[in-house]
Amino acid sequence: MIAVLDDPVRRRLYDYVAGQADGVSRAEAAEAVGIQRTLAAFHLDRLAEAGLVDVSLRRPAGRTGPGAGRPAKLYRRAAAEHQVSVPPRDYRGAAELLAEVVDVTGAEPELQRSARSRGAACGRLARRQAPQAPDGDLVTGALEAQGYQPYRDGADFRLRNCPFHVLASRYPPLICGMNLALVEGLLEGAAVTGLEARLDPRPEECCVTLRVSEELPSSKTNES
Repeated sequence: MIAVLDDPVRRRLYDYVAGQADGVSRAEAAEAVGIQRTLAAFHLDRLAEAGLVDVSLRRPAGRTGPGAGRPAKLYRRAAAEHQVSVPPRDYRGAAELLAEVVDVTGAEPELQRSARSRGAACGRLARRQAPQAPDGDLVTGALEAQGYQPYRDGADFRLRNCPFHVLASRYPPLICGMNLALVEGLLEGAAVTGLEARLDPRPEECCVTLRVSEELPSSKTNES
């Protein structure tokens, strides 16, 4: 698993595929990273063999029946999660136990305070590192570093990935509240006033969305 992403071209392809809402073809992926289609096909299939991307087949739009052409392979980020630790350590098991304790004891307020504090620290760090960055770019960059994969959705920002997906599927209110507090803290720490974090769940995405409350400069983040 570790060796699969050692190749820089393969890593760029994976990052591109993982950042898309829908499956992408070999040609689309090749163009995105600036390589030939045959080379993209080779690396994408290696990623599929390693279980890092899922593959589906789709015929060209508007063409059916005999002679319609072979279905195109489409690649998208795998739904399964992968964790590598040498020697093996069960951090996920520990996280699940801690989440269960918080849920059973009703310690959600304490969890949210801690999440807000951590988010604020991330926001302050991002502001120190890029004091002149537009608010939209600064926030999306900080969220990207935390694994949320932000993207523009009209005027607002959505988060394509939940870094705590396994826990969120078992304890939705608990983890969604934690996510919201963390993002709110990040906005506060970065002194951003034009964005407001809200809960607005979508399937296979983070439950938090960022609503634009003031006009922001254009962001470099990919649009949906």
